[in-house]
Amino acid sequence: MQIIEEMTIKALYDLEQTIAGELFSGLTYPWEALSKIGAFIVRLGESLPEERYEKRGENVWIAKSAKIYPSAYLGGPLIVDEEAEIRHCAFIRGSAIVGRGAVVGNSTELKNAVLFNGVQAPHYNYVGDSILGYKAHMGAGSITSNVKSDKTLVVVKTPQGGIETGLKKFGAMLGDHVEVGCNSVLNPGSVIGRETNIYPLSRVRGYVPPKSIYKESGNIVEKEV
Repeated sequence: MQIIEEMTIKALYDLEQTIAGELFSGLTYPWEALSKIGAFIVRLGESLPEERYEKRGENVWIAKSAKIYPSAYLGGPLIVDEEAEIRHCAFIRGSAIVGRGAVVGNSTELKNAVLFNGVQAPHYNYVGDSILGYKAHMGAGSITSNVKSDKTLVVVKTPQGGIETGLKKFGAMLGDHVEVGCNSVLNPGSVIGRETNIYPLSRVRGYVPPKSIYKESGNIVEKEV
């Protein structure tokens, strides 16, 4: 089967910027990791040093340097890495890794997701069955839609043709340094290349190349250097 290099883990992510680097070992595309997140968290959590992380409830590990607001809900399996911030009314449903220095903000919901270091999902975001790369940013109200309306399996649409994933639930793969504008919807199977900007109020589907600006469907331009 042809490998589309632009979609690979290597093309999208710096694995030095996540505590979950080993999760992607032996995989080609990042969405192949989605079914493995929960079990990986349990294995990794048991090995975390007690002087830096504390276990809070069943399969929930929180770095002692992380800031957790009282009204946040933390469901396991979950790892919150060092210096991360989980703000008021955040809802983490489980199978989530929140990277070092990442922010999960007011009314943001996470489910089966990996947030690399420095990710920001600070205001009214839904991030489900998704992987957000180093310093990716979700503008206020932007969400990953993770199930197709007809409930069929997700196919990643690319210029070279579709890639069948075999997944019913698949949100978005955001490369490192991606900026998503406010109130945008990333439809199931969206893959956004590194350093790309998504305009506010966008409806994104399929693959968006790296270092580009997504203005609307059919209007994607390269960033000027």
